[in-house]
Amino acid sequence: AAPMHPYYTIMKLPGEAGPEYIQMLPFTPRGKDNLASWMVARSDGANYGTLAVFQFPKQTVIFGPRQVAARISQDQAISPQITLWNQQGSEVIQGTLLVIPIEESLIYIRPLYLKAAGGQIPELKRVIVAYQNNIVMEENLTAALDRIFPGGGTRPQPQPPTGAPTGQPGQPGVERPQSSTPEVGTLAEQARAHYQRAMQAQREGNWALYGEEIRKLGEVLEKLRR
Repeated sequence: AAPMHPYYTIMKLPGEAGPEYIQMLPFTPRGKDNLASWMVARSDGANYGTLAVFQFPKQTVIFGPRQVAARISQDQAISPQITLWNQQGSEVIQGTLLVIPIEESLIYIRPLYLKAAGGQIPELKRVIVAYQNNIVMEENLTAALDRIFPGGGTRPQPQPPTGAPTGQPGQPGVERPQSSTPEVGTLAEQARAHYQRAMQAQREGNWALYGEEIRKLGEVLEKLRR
């Protein structure tokens, strides 16, 4: 896997009052692939030029970038699809692996682009999201987040009148799957919008806007996680 490079973002650091502009780089222990900490170079006010390191609890195992990249390549749903696209004459381009801290964990986001034979501009084909032990690939970020955080919110189903059976006579009641609340769908759409604006800012070299959109994306993801 390619080495992880530092990137700029705007986020609220642990113990600080508000968000700030930083450069961030995740770290793995020597000889291991799990993530142990992340370091930031601060850029605002009196903290300009200072470095800070934030360590994850030792009892918490966090997948590192190399492990996530390997899981993407080995996933039984993702790997065959990538192989199929490559065999059809197109080129699959794996975009930048985005790392977003969420409390004492991380969420990874990677876009997949498809470049047709002889084509000039790659097309965004899928978005991969990895969080803890889960990894999914969907057509857009909204759908991927819906799968990663399926319990982000449910609304109770109407209760039958007192004494009414919940199933057919002689059969146990059947539970129907609960659907996501409108709030969850709204948050997923907000996350998708921030992600798209961040990717556009990255292509244009607008790192201030990129960092701001990544910060907002992280805030939305934290709300989805609750």
